[in-house]
Amino acid sequence: MKPAKPRYRTTNWSTYNRSLQARGDLMIWFSPDLAWHSNERPDQAGAPTRYSDQAIQIMLTLKVLFQQGLRQVRGLTCSLVRMMNLDWAVPCFSTVSRRQATLAVQIPVRRRAEPLHLLVDSTGIKIHGEGEWKVKQHGPAYRRGWRKVHLAINADTQEIQAVEVTDQRQADGLQVEELLSQLPPGTVLGSVEGDGAYDSRRVYRAVQAWRAEWLVPPRRDAQPWREQTDWAAHRNDKLAAIKRVGRAIWKRWSGYPRRSLVETAMHRFKRLGERLPARHPERQVAEIHVCCAILNRFVLLAYPPRWLTPEFRPGKR
Repeated sequence: MKPAKPRYRTTNWSTYNRSLQARGDLMIWFSPDLAWHSNERPDQAGAPTRYSDQAIQIMLTLKVLFQQGLRQVRGLTCSLVRMMNLDWAVPCFSTVSRRQATLAVQIPVRRRAEPLHLLVDSTGIKIHGEGEWKVKQHGPAYRRGWRKVHLAINADTQEIQAVEVTDQRQADGLQVEELLSQLPPGTVLGSVEGDGAYDSRRVYRAVQAWRAEWLVPPRRDAQPWREQTDWAAHRNDKLAAIKRVGRAIWKRWSGYPRRSLVETAMHRFKRLGERLPARHPERQVAEIHVCCAILNRFVLLAYPPRWLTPEFRPGKR
């Protein structure tokens, strides 16, 4: 028989309510000690860089958070600088657009001593084309394009640990190696979970190299693998267990429903916008990384106080 769905009950309502209220507490404040200006020399011949990468990322954060164009974001930044009586020069919108293509966005990630349990999935983001009304009335056009965003989140803290951006033609299983390569050195990987799209030999080899457990249901028409390896034997054991007790019971026994947390992370990601206004791929990647940095900050605000003690580790993605 198919097991009944568990009912989740929130017991810490007071703490949970305060954390949800903290999401709406809007405060934009620039520290006077912020390294806004920079005098670094570029790699090629030319004038030194006037604004730091941190200043450019702050303006892109305001752009994504308030869904404004670069011109409107420059006006917002100028007003904030005037309110704080700072003598900073605000970069022009053309400067921000040019620097966005080469910006190394810093995504805040908390380092923890416990083994890391990753949940991986992908979603599509529109980059150009007509709106939903036109598609409903006249059908999709050939100019419509998408970017595929592959995310790896921490199952315990809901933070985005790695992100990869491809076109819509790339398969999900091909990006697992790239996602795992973004983890910092010394990371202890406990397990990686995904849906049936990641049921491939290449993915099993990549996870086995990290000596981690790979929790993914085999495909509906899956057949046993003939390779004499540990990862092939592990996958064949799962396939035999599913045929014996059923897929629903196997998912409950293995803890597979935890993978639904990555679907929640995808929903939060799309709440920041389902369309990328940038036209060039490099600027689109930077904008997606800024979205990941914003979500990790929001996750910090939504957790109980016991999660607020670990320090943030700025990591470049």
